[in-house]
Amino acid sequence: MNAAPSTLQNKTSVISLGASDLDRGVESSGAPLVRLQWQPVGDGSPEVAWSLAQLVGDTTDADCLGSRIDRANAEVLERILTAQPVWVDIAAHASEVWPDMGRTLLHAGPPIAWNDMCGPMKGAVLGAILYENWATSPREAEQLAASGGIRFAPCHEFGAVGPMTGIISPSMPLFVVENKTKGNRAYAPMMESGGAKTLRFGAFAPEVIEGLKLIETVLAPCLKAAVTGIDGGLPLKPLMSQSLHMGDDVHNRNTAATLLLYRAVTESLLKSSISRDLVHETLRTIGADDMFFLSLSMAACKATMDAAHGVPFSSIVTAMARNGVNVGIRVSGLDGQWFVGPADIPVGLFLPGFSEADANPDIGDSAITETAGLGAFAMAAAPAMVQFVGGTPQDALRYSREMAHVTIGRNPGFTLPMLDFIGAPVGIDVRKVVDESMRPVINTATAHKEPGMGIIGAGVVQAPMKCFVDAVGALATTGAR
Repeated sequence: MNAAPSTLQNKTSVISLGASDLDRGVESSGAPLVRLQWQPVGDGSPEVAWSLAQLVGDTTDADCLGSRIDRANAEVLERILTAQPVWVDIAAHASEVWPDMGRTLLHAGPPIAWNDMCGPMKGAVLGAILYENWATSPREAEQLAASGGIRFAPCHEFGAVGPMTGIISPSMPLFVVENKTKGNRAYAPMMESGGAKTLRFGAFAPEVIEGLKLIETVLAPCLKAAVTGIDGGLPLKPLMSQSLHMGDDVHNRNTAATLLLYRAVTESLLKSSISRDLVHETLRTIGADDMFFLSLSMAACKATMDAAHGVPFSSIVTAMARNGVNVGIRVSGLDGQWFVGPADIPVGLFLPGFSEADANPDIGDSAITETAGLGAFAMAAAPAMVQFVGGTPQDALRYSREMAHVTIGRNPGFTLPMLDFIGAPVGIDVRKVVDESMRPVINTATAHKEPGMGIIGAGVVQAPMKCFVDAVGALATTGAR
């Protein structure tokens, strides 16, 4: 009878988790070696590891901080999943929403002063000043902005969101979206036509101002008539869900969502008393811009996440926004605080003649879609997006799979056909981000670093870990009070 072969006679495979210098002996022996990409929590910081440890739930201790966080997060997830955002109105001017706005300009991302703004945002500020007739020339507008005569504030702090530079001035019309579940409202400016030469990319030429006036005088009254003609307003969640099944991610691809919106407003407008010339101009503008729905998508997600904000002890991210210099997050249980880190340049594709050297760091409030479980989190629904942001269809699937590691649930209202109709991951938990050392991913357009140059590409970017580490530390501090 032959003895069984000894295990030691078989070729040994090695998994390495430590310092790479220790692998040399294994490599020289010829044994198969697999290196796991692992690093200690918080880049090995004992302080971060201890803060995180204090936030872990305990089934045997319902009163510990981690258990309170878990209960708060369950409530936040319920608020997200039951949100019912509905487009209900058009505000003819932002000053109707905020009567004491005065000479205030709202911007994308966390708070930032004029002197610290990036090129595109400064250009958009000049354009808004000219649009409001607060100055008669770009030079005079710049002097006004630098003098302290303009108040700057984040859109998010006013219940609003804006794409790219995100500038909202008092005369700009706004989409009004109401979360019927909680009754809270959110606002967003309309998407401008004109491609690169738009305010959101920092342009301020006369044709840009004319485009803003067209929105104010034609699109706003027409779309107000359209939504008024829809009994109860236009529910956005079913429309967004359907568009996911038609190849959108409802952030950087809104082709299907825009067509569904086009269908809804066309029927309503044809029944209205608006002149056919204005109806034609409005429908032409919407039909020519595949991204027109983005403003409504952002407002819908903002109305959803604002309803989830302010739940004591919750560790869920309710806003993720970029101003072209920094990225900021807001956390439900840490009301009134921004946690900020440096913005990166998106990695992806550039238009001919441009490169990373021309690119501005990540900018815009549109990452509210990722915060609500759409965008890159739902990119498995839009594999064609890789033709725009770079990568392969498998990358699109991977992003949606990976983001499940840093979220607390899935949204059955937003299902992903390519992943067997599983719900998109939702509810970014700052604890999981730090514990997994996995930064939330965002797909985005890339703006030129100089004002007025516009879009030069698109790609994928990750929110800085510093935001989440600082939020974890702040949550741990709440337990010590």
